[in-house]
Amino acid sequence: MNTGVKRTSVYRTITLILIIVIAAVIFLFPLYWILTGAFKTPASVNNSIPEWWPKEWTMRNFDTLFDKRSAPLWELHVPLSEWFTSDHSQVVFFSGPVMPAAFRWLINTVFMSVAAMVLTCGTAALAGYALAKKRFIGRAVLFSLIVCAMALPKQVILIPLLREMDGLHLTNTLWSVIYPVVGWPFGVFLMKQFAEGIPGEILEAARIDGGGELKTFTTIVFPMIKPGVGALAIFTFINTWNDYFMQLLMLTGTNVLSMPLGISKMMGEFGQDYGLLMAGATLASVPIIIVFLAFQKYFTKGITMGAVKG
Repeated sequence: MNTGVKRTSVYRTITLILIIVIAAVIFLFPLYWILTGAFKTPASVNNSIPEWWPKEWTMRNFDTLFDKRSAPLWELHVPLSEWFTSDHSQVVFFSGPVMPAAFRWLINTVFMSVAAMVLTCGTAALAGYALAKKRFIGRAVLFSLIVCAMALPKQVILIPLLREMDGLHLTNTLWSVIYPVVGWPFGVFLMKQFAEGIPGEILEAARIDGGGELKTFTTIVFPMIKPGVGALAIFTFINTWNDYFMQLLMLTGTNVLSMPLGISKMMGEFGQDYGLLMAGATLASVPIIIVFLAFQKYFTKGITMGAVKG
């Protein structure tokens, strides 16, 4: 009897390991194909017979990516200058050294994603805490509207967002991609669910000890919802990084392009160069991998806690 149970347990373990290995291969194969394709020759990339490992390694694709376009590495603008120029363009008073445009595009994309991540996590944590632990008139209605906004397709609000950013003279700036993400309904919803798990007795004890709202939030609430903030940080970073349609709608100038948008424009100019595309994708994947590794602990813990609560 015990022998049969042990065999069943071993078979289940082996089956589970095989499933995990197969799933890992399926998910990691596109990344492997992009990384190796970035170092293949054009003949190897376009060959009808797949070349699983580059026979001839080359840096030609990266040379093309770095040599075709150039731009200042950074630019500092006069605040609110777009309100006083005839074409609503920003006035540059200092710019960095001229470098390959791909580096500028990478910096733009990282800045947009990090700024959106920080602002979204901050506002969502505050709003989620208020909706979960504060009692005020219209709280249920407000939360219902947030839930309804989660079901609203983003394509429906793109044109209103474009008109709003145009009215604020923010089109063709990185902030036109950042600001619409800050009030992400999913982020508020996620933070509210985590804040619901905070015992009211702890908050009441903090008030009795004389702790203000800001001190209570920073010293008690935020550490307790940190796993949720970590999960939301990854979601927001990847969502902003991959929001190609929003970037295409808001950004046009060479100096403000994101990495996906810049590679797309180069593909349109220089033809279907798939090696160039893979080189750009390789460069663009590095920050995402770094962010995921940095927040992996919080992401895993946050998803696990969310699953237990659900």
